[in-house]
Amino acid sequence: MQSQDVAPRPARSRDREAVVDVDTAEAALVEHYPRLVRLAYLTLPPALGLNRRVLTAHSLTQRALPRGRRSTSSIPAQATGRDRDPGYAYVRLQVVRSALEAGLPPFRGASWPKRTQLPPLLPRVWGLRLFPRPGGADELALDQRLSALSAAARAAYVLRGLERLPDPAVRTLLEQAGVEDPTAALAEATSVPAEQYDLLASPEFDPCALHARPTDLMRRRHHVRAALAATGAVLVCGALLGLPGDAWGPDGAAAPPYARNPAAQAALDPGRLTKAAATAWEATGRTDFSTWPARGDLTGDKGLLRRALAVWARPGESVQTSVTPDTQAGPPPGPPQLLYAGEVDNLRVVLLYDGLRVARYAEPLDDPGVAALDLSRVDGATGGGAGALLLGRADGNVRYLTAPWVRKAAVRDLARPSEVAPLALSKGGVTGPFASPAVRTGRCASWDVLQLTEASGRTRLLTDLSEVVPAHLTVGRPSSAPAGEATRAPEAWAPFACSLAALRSQGVRAVNAWQFARQPLPDGSGTADWVCTRAETWRGAGSRVLAQFDTPGGAFVTAAVDEVPVCGPADPHVLAAAPWKSAAGESYLLAAGAKDTVSVEVSGGVTGSAPGNVLAVPAKAGARTELKGTLANGRTINGLQPAAR
Repeated sequence: MQSQDVAPRPARSRDREAVVDVDTAEAALVEHYPRLVRLAYLTLPPALGLNRRVLTAHSLTQRALPRGRRSTSSIPAQATGRDRDPGYAYVRLQVVRSALEAGLPPFRGASWPKRTQLPPLLPRVWGLRLFPRPGGADELALDQRLSALSAAARAAYVLRGLERLPDPAVRTLLEQAGVEDPTAALAEATSVPAEQYDLLASPEFDPCALHARPTDLMRRRHHVRAALAATGAVLVCGALLGLPGDAWGPDGAAAPPYARNPAAQAALDPGRLTKAAATAWEATGRTDFSTWPARGDLTGDKGLLRRALAVWARPGESVQTSVTPDTQAGPPPGPPQLLYAGEVDNLRVVLLYDGLRVARYAEPLDDPGVAALDLSRVDGATGGGAGALLLGRADGNVRYLTAPWVRKAAVRDLARPSEVAPLALSKGGVTGPFASPAVRTGRCASWDVLQLTEASGRTRLLTDLSEVVPAHLTVGRPSSAPAGEATRAPEAWAPFACSLAALRSQGVRAVNAWQFARQPLPDGSGTADWVCTRAETWRGAGSRVLAQFDTPGGAFVTAAVDEVPVCGPADPHVLAAAPWKSAAGESYLLAAGAKDTVSVEVSGGVTGSAPGNVLAVPAKAGARTELKGTLANGRTINGLQPAAR
């Protein structure tokens, strides 16, 4: 994590100064103590760990009182009464300054560490670990975003969002706190969306409402016994220098161990990996990753499994790590489930599942000192979402491990849906290699997808989008029920197969294609199809909607929008427009909505309306228009925004 140097600098002169004594500052600190501690907690680097971060936040806040009378530059007043109080302005400045100093390395050059850079002596709670209440996925994502910022940028974001200070006031406060370049800190803080300001006030970031858990009880008992025969210094050194054992051999490409507790050790023990029975999916009727049995010829190789678990817990510098968007990158909370361990091409590959994520570990056959770790979020995966997992890519080809309920595999060219080629499937569920469209460069003329036939006779299409988990392809009108399998109408995907390239490495869970309208062309040369494709992600956010227009002359994207409910189960309606030129050179604006659209109207550079769900009006190229439609229930919908062409 980057950090900006923070060093004391002489305060600039101001036209107006307020004198703060100890009583005034103490009154402000006591009144606003929870807010000040939260401010310190959010500014401190998350690398300190939850327990030390909580205690340090309290320690820094309690040491913010002045020694005697101090003059403090006035901070521009806000809508609240806090910032009109010079005592509050003073202690807030001290909290920010000390929190920034605490994030610096303890030893820089020849200088000794400052008190704020060392673990706090007080407050101290012996025998307990303290941490705030756990939050949800949004709070976790925000904490990860803040941890990637420099200390000064993190302080700027918190002052903006928690204190509601305008940028000039934040800049002034950061200057007084010793930040060398407040403007750069403000610019860096802008990378975290302002829409998440309200999350700063959530219980996840409240160091005054805490949960308590015991420390390592056995280790503490040993320390007490050792204290009878050793000095306090020896006790401290012994606690810090305790190292985990290596009963399973070296950890390969993993970083050095940095923590030891029963839960962490259990998660690193290959003997505690969970395994499902071979018939678990039949006995339970569940089709998710929890019913996958452990497969592969190396499931008993404890050295390999130990390296995979250790790299997941703490990937070293030689590990190439890939994490899908908004996926937690930390170690498993307990012993994960083993799905596969075996040799794939020139690699040893391990697949693990912890209930929320799938981890793929791969190491070369001749060098376990380097490795690759891929983490993918799979919470709620079932059916098509749990049909296959990536084993490896080599020479432009991809190979998958399929679910235990899969009986046959084939390759279908989505651009030519009638072309289906059988694909070898081993007894252990490993497919033969086939060309992956995700790694292809240049002009897109085909798009090979994996077709799986299950024990129930159902067939599904899955496509590689550069993820561990392939995306599930479906067709049909979106509704609360699952959409139909793409194998029922694969021709619906044919004109738009290559548009899937825009969804690579986005954590896409499924993509649905819905032909929502068919429109006669104005010159009588044929008909055109309107298709809406919607990509859903594992994290819920990040959905992408494309409106596409397929004419006899070719297909193209007419609109592209993100984070909207249209064309999905929550809002199964869509309205889009596209420019079109006839063979005679006449230009038109064509528009269409779904079947429940009773009228379409266009205004702006082009005006016109038509009953029904389609519209065609003469229009000059490049005309700016607004599109509206009326549904059968009287609701008005707007057209999707045109895509850049």
